[in-house]
Amino acid sequence: MILTGKEIASRLGKPSDPLVITPQTVNLEELKQSRSASINLRLGTWFLQLQQTKEAGLALPNWEIPSADDQDLTRPYYIRFGSTFYLHPRAFLLGVTLEWIRLPKDLAGYLIGRSSWGRRGLIIATAAGVHPGFTGCLTLELTNVGEMPIEIRPGLEICQLFLHDTKGQGEKVDQSKLVGYRRPTLSKIHLDDIVERLAREPAL
Repeated sequence: MILTGKEIASRLGKPSDPLVITPQTVNLEELKQSRSASINLRLGTWFLQLQQTKEAGLALPNWEIPSADDQDLTRPYYIRFGSTFYLHPRAFLLGVTLEWIRLPKDLAGYLIGRSSWGRRGLIIATAAGVHPGFTGCLTLELTNVGEMPIEIRPGLEICQLFLHDTKGQGEKVDQSKLVGYRRPTLSKIHLDDIVERLAREPAL
């Protein structure tokens, strides 16, 4: 069941296994009185952009042909509060939420862009699932699919987080490699043993 704004506000700072969203820029009384079923999050100050390289493309990991290191593929940017940048048409940029998130073991969530930005061409396609026990800032995948550059500033409300209860609560929490990050990062793509076995199978 998706939590209402009132339920989200009541879970924030709960003494036992709390939901944490910091800095807390939302007025909790207004959130309790609203009919919202989500909480708005803001754009942070760190960005990561894929850049041109000598590589033929973004290669999948391969034991025989190692892919380029992430640092060779990306360029980090810091844009301070009060400054402005423009995301040009068909440009792609990784951003991060201003807020640091901690989910308790009985809550999961998903992140989507705000419709007011989407109607102007800014798409925030993110790895939407946020697992129980996640801690860190959430990476945002920013793309301008419109025809005009879009002005963006750190600190703007840019996305919304929906939270819901999970069944079968356990003691395990999110142990992915994306936990704990404060800056946007490329996640690793691993070729598992099934992919390797399928590659060795004769064509059907």
